[in-house]
Amino acid sequence: MADLIYQKISSSLREKIDNNEFKEMRLPDERSLAEEYGVSRSSIKRALLSMSEQGIIFKKRGSGTFVNPLYSKEETYFNYSGNNLGISDSFKNEGQKLGIKVLRFDVVRSNEEMQHNLFLKPGEFVYSFERLRFLDDQPFMIEAGYIPIKLVPELTEEIASESIYNYIEKELGKEVNKSYLTISVEPSIEESQKLLNLSANEPTGLMSGIFFLDDGTPFEYTSMKTHYKYFKYNSFVDMGNG
Repeated sequence: MADLIYQKISSSLREKIDNNEFKEMRLPDERSLAEEYGVSRSSIKRALLSMSEQGIIFKKRGSGTFVNPLYSKEETYFNYSGNNLGISDSFKNEGQKLGIKVLRFDVVRSNEEMQHNLFLKPGEFVYSFERLRFLDDQPFMIEAGYIPIKLVPELTEEIASESIYNYIEKELGKEVNKSYLTISVEPSIEESQKLLNLSANEPTGLMSGIFFLDDGTPFEYTSMKTHYKYFKYNSFVDMGNG
């Protein structure tokens, strides 16, 4: 419950930041925020710490807490935060409608690569699926994923047509909150050009890697090809504790 409280506060504050509700880019002090949200100051501290670690806000000693000016300036589309790293929750869509179309949904025997990446034994089966993601009915991502059947025994194509990560969080009480991703750019192939409405000379952004459950179990091995117009990210580096 404590996790849910600070996540809701962080989400609310980010929404206010996106709506330019803080004059001079300055947030109220912790006491005022605690009174506004009706929670303890420890919950406010945790929410602010989370936002600070993401580079959304920063504290200026003796002056208060401020919005990072680059956060609102940069048009970053993915904003991984909280305990759920699913695309549906992490996409900074600013009110735009997200959609998913399942292109393929199968059950297959894991190969050597899947076994290595998902810590499976020979002969274990995985869900193999491909999905096309939309933003306001415009395709922007082709996602190919592999999930061990033993982790989500009742996964269906219908569930895969929405957020799988929200499903396992709600129905199974599990969270996907760690990932190891490789990010690169590659020439688009004919399939990508057709699905993402790209011309032959336009590239795709590629994210590939492994997503982990909160207990460290590898949950999904995935590859995500993104339309180049939506392939933009920010990185916040804090070496203050080094």
